Amino acid sequence: MKRGLSLWLDVLRVTATLIVVLSHWAYPRFTGGDYLILRQLNLGSDAVIVFFVLSGFVIAYAADRDKQLHIYAFNRLTRLWSVMIPAIVLTVTFDQIGLRLDPAAYPQPYYTPTPLWEMLVRGLSFSNEWVALDRVRLGSNGPLWSLSYEAGFYAMFGVAMFLRGPMRAGLLVLLVLLVGPRVLLLMPAWLMGVRLWSWVKRGGHVTLGKPAAWALCLAGPALYVLGLSIDLPGALTDLTAQAMAPVNYRQALAFSDEFIWNAFIGVFTVLHLIGTAALMGNTVRDRRWVRWLAGASFSIYVTHYPALQLLDAALPDAIPARHVLLLGGTIFVGLVFAEVFERRLALLRRLCSRWIRTSPGPQPVR
Repeated sequence: MKRGLSLWLDVLRVTATLIVVLSHWAYPRFTGGDYLILRQLNLGSDAVIVFFVLSGFVIAYAADRDKQLHIYAFNRLTRLWSVMIPAIVLTVTFDQIGLRLDPAAYPQPYYTPTPLWEMLVRGLSFSNEWVALDRVRLGSNGPLWSLSYEAGFYAMFGVAMFLRGPMRAGLLVLLVLLVGPRVLLLMPAWLMGVRLWSWVKRGGHVTLGKPAAWALCLAGPALYVLGLSIDLPGALTDLTAQAMAPVNYRQALAFSDEFIWNAFIGVFTVLHLIGTAALMGNTVRDRRWVRWLAGASFSIYVTHYPALQLLDAALPDAIPARHVLLLGGTIFVGLVFAEVFERRLALLRRLCSRWIRTSPGPQPVR
C-alpha cells in the first residue's frame, strides 16, 4: 500500500473517531442541547459506516499478508482483545464510580447493569449484538456494538477466504445464523472496502487520470452532503418503516435501522477512496502526528462513552468550561489508555507467540 493512501486512511480514522466522540458529547444530557445539530445530522452513526469501509479495506490487505487462517485469526483476535479486555474493565470501574457519585447520570437505556462475568463473556466473544443471543448493552459502553458487527465480519471473511469445500459452506451458514440479519445488513459497506483493496492491489488506481481521480475524490463527500441536504436518510427510513409495518423497524433493526442510507455512505466513501488512491503515492510526506493520533483512535473509541459518563457524573453543572472539560477529559482518557494498551500490541503478540510455542500440543502461530 502506498504511503500516501495509508496516511489518508489514518486521517479518515482519526476524523471518524472524533466525529463519533463529538456526536455523543452533543447529547443534551451532557451539554444541554447546545450542539444538538450534531445529533440531528446523526453524524456519529454515519462515521461508523466509514469505519466499516476502512476496516474491510485494511482487513483484506492484512489477510493477503497473513496468508494462512491461523495467522489471520491470531492477528485479528490479539488486535481486538488487546483493547477489549482492558476496555471492559475500565467500563465496569468507571460505571461503578459514576453510579456512586450521581446515579441520575446513568439513566436507561444509556446504562445497563451487567455482571462482570457477563460483560467479559459477551464482550470477549463479541456476541452482544448477535441474533443468536439477546442483545445487551455492556454497561454504559454502547459504542461497543460496532465491534460485535466487525468481529462477525472478520470471522465470515476469514472462513470464506481461507477455507474450501463443505467446511467453508458449513461454517459460513453457522456464522450467518449466529450473527443474524441485523449484522448482515451493514456488511455491504464492509465488503465494499474488501473489494476496493482488491482493485487497488491489481493496480486499478494507476489507470485513472488526474481529472477523473479528483472528480471521484470530491464526489464522495459532495454526494454525502447532498444526501443530507435533501434528507435522503429520512426518506429511506420512511420507506423502511412502511415496508416493515406494523413491526417497529427501529426495535427490530436496532443499529441497522438506516441500512439503506448506510449502503449509500459506503458507496460515497469508496468513490472518495478510489480518487484518493489514484492521487496519493509514495512521494507524500509522512506525518508522525497523524500516525500517533491514528494509533490511539481505537482506544478513544472504546473508552470515550464510559469516560464521558463518569465525567458528567463527577463535574458540577456550574463549573466553568464544563463542556470543554467533558470533551477534553474524554479524549485524554483514550490517549492514556492507548499508551498503556493499544500501542503495546506488538509486545503482546510476541508474548502470546512465545507462550504458544512453549505450550504442549499444536503450534498454530508463527
